[in-house]
Amino acid sequence: MQIKDFRVDHRLKELTEHRTVLLPIACYETTISKNINGFIPLHWHDELQFVVVIKGEATFQINDECVVIRESEGLFINSGCVHMAKDMNDSGCVYICLNVSPSFVLAQELYPTLVAPFIQATNIPYLHLVTTERWAENIVKSIIEINQIIKQKSPYYEIDISIHLTLIWKNLIINGVTLEYEQTEMRKNERMKQMLNWIHHHYAEKIFLNDIARAGQLSRSECCRYFKRLVMKTPLEYVTDYRIQKSLLLLQQSDLTVTEVAYQVGFNSTSYFIDKFRKVMNMTPLAYKKMIV
Repeated sequence: MQIKDFRVDHRLKELTEHRTVLLPIACYETTISKNINGFIPLHWHDELQFVVVIKGEATFQINDECVVIRESEGLFINSGCVHMAKDMNDSGCVYICLNVSPSFVLAQELYPTLVAPFIQATNIPYLHLVTTERWAENIVKSIIEINQIIKQKSPYYEIDISIHLTLIWKNLIINGVTLEYEQTEMRKNERMKQMLNWIHHHYAEKIFLNDIARAGQLSRSECCRYFKRLVMKTPLEYVTDYRIQKSLLLLQQSDLTVTEVAYQVGFNSTSYFIDKFRKVMNMTPLAYKKMIV
């Protein structure tokens, strides 16, 4: 089942519970354009994420890096990494998304030596799974197989899933990447999350650049560099876009006017809200409201 409007908390951490009834995993097919935003917005979670594109192509951003994933290719996104996805060229991109708790990948006795070092490494926010590489091809095949196993739910299917997860992880850690642990990079990621957390908690209030910089314990210029690096926008441009995202759900409530929604998400001018909304959504808030409600 696709998650069209997954919830995140004020820290941008996804609140969706990634699990089946018995297992700490979730596997589903996602059509990017069917998300309420028309794309998968910036978020993060503790679970490891594996993706296989089965139709079209998409651009994934992981931390400050972007990678294009085409049909039949895959992607591994490490635990705690901020990421988002957008369809490319209106391709109708559909991908299998497998989220799994790091603690479930291998037996707990193996976790300290074979899992923890990998998810803590700062040089592996993601891995592009190109099937010309045997190890990557094996991972892609296992992700597709897990998706089928969950759909069919044959007797003891949980054991089959566990076997494939073990194979996925074995192929992932034998690809030859040398693990690195850069303290500076860890601090950058933590400061960026602190600033995003602050925005997501205070977006309905009046926000100044100084406020955001202070949340990350940075100067104004350093704050701007961090945002340009991660989200390719200024901090205040990000605030505006986030307010637009938050307005989408409110506009679906028939009892709220466009003006009421504008003020609830932090705009102090209805005309400014309409102008910014049109630039992001290619329609006015009222047109969106009529289309949805």
